[in-house]
Amino acid sequence: MSGDLHCHTKLSDGSLGIEDLIIFAKKKGIETIAITDHDCLAGTVRGKIIGNRHGVQVIPGVELSSTHTETEKNIHILCYMPEYPDMLEGLCKRNSLARKKSSHYMMLQTARRYPITTEFIMKCSTGSTNLYKKHIMQALIECGYADSFNGELYKKLFTKESEDNILVVPKYDDVKTVIDAIHEAGGIAVLAHPAASDCIDLIDEIIGYGIDGIEVFHPSADEDTQKELKKIASKNKLLITGGSDFHGLYNQYPVSLGDYQTPDDCLHALMGFKAKQKRLQKKMSQQASGE
Repeated sequence: MSGDLHCHTKLSDGSLGIEDLIIFAKKKGIETIAITDHDCLAGTVRGKIIGNRHGVQVIPGVELSSTHTETEKNIHILCYMPEYPDMLEGLCKRNSLARKKSSHYMMLQTARRYPITTEFIMKCSTGSTNLYKKHIMQALIECGYADSFNGELYKKLFTKESEDNILVVPKYDDVKTVIDAIHEAGGIAVLAHPAASDCIDLIDEIIGYGIDGIEVFHPSADEDTQKELKKIASKNKLLITGGSDFHGLYNQYPVSLGDYQTPDDCLHALMGFKAKQKRLQKKMSQQASGE
C-alpha cells in the first residue's frame, strides 16, 4: 500500500475540490492520499469523511510555510496527523495574513500593468482561502496575455531573476518555530521538497530543529537527488515520504496524481511513527524511574 502524500485542493492553490480529488484517486487505484493544503486545515475532516465513503484513506495534513531567517528562503514543512489541529490555527492564520498582504500587492501591480480588474482576479480565487500567484495567472490567461501557468509571463512577473518582477515574498515564522508548533499539536513534521525549496544545504540545520522526516520522492528531485535525500534520511533515522505535489490545472510540474508516491514500507513507518515514539518515551521513563 503506497500513497500520494502531497495533494492540494481548491482550498489553497489546487484546481480540484476535495471530493473530485478523492474520486480521481479512487479511479486511479490510489488507496491512500494526504490533503496538504497550504496553511489550511479546513479540508481535513471533510476529506476523511468523503474518503471513507469512497474507500480511499485520507491522511490529515497541512503544508505549513516558514522562513529561514538567515537566507530568507521559504521552507515548507508538511504536517501529518496532528492530534490537536486546533493548536495550529493561530500559525495558519498568521501565515494566511502574510500571504494575503503580498498577494494583494501583486494583484494591484498586475491590474496596473494589464487592463484586468482586481475583482476579476479575485473571482479566479473563488473557493480558495487565499489569493495565489496561480489565480493571478489564470486571470491573465483568460484575458489572452498568457497561454500557460508557468511560462514566460509567469517567469517575468514572479521570479527574482526578472527585472520586471512584481514578486513579494511573504515572511513567515522561522523554521524551528513551525516544527515546534507541529510537535506541540501532536503532529509529524516532514521537510517538503528540499530541491524545490533550494534548501538541501540547510538540511543538517533543519534536522537539528527536530524534523521527523524528509520528502524524498517529489517531481523536483531527479534520481540522483532522491538518492542523496534518501541517504540523509536513513543516516539520521528520519521518515521518508513522497508525493506528486498535485495541483490539478495549476500543476507546477507535468505530473498527475500518484506519479510520485510514498513506498509501502515508508508509509507503514509514517503511520506507526507516533505509536513508536510513545513506546520509546514510556521505556525511557521507566528506565529513568528505575535508576
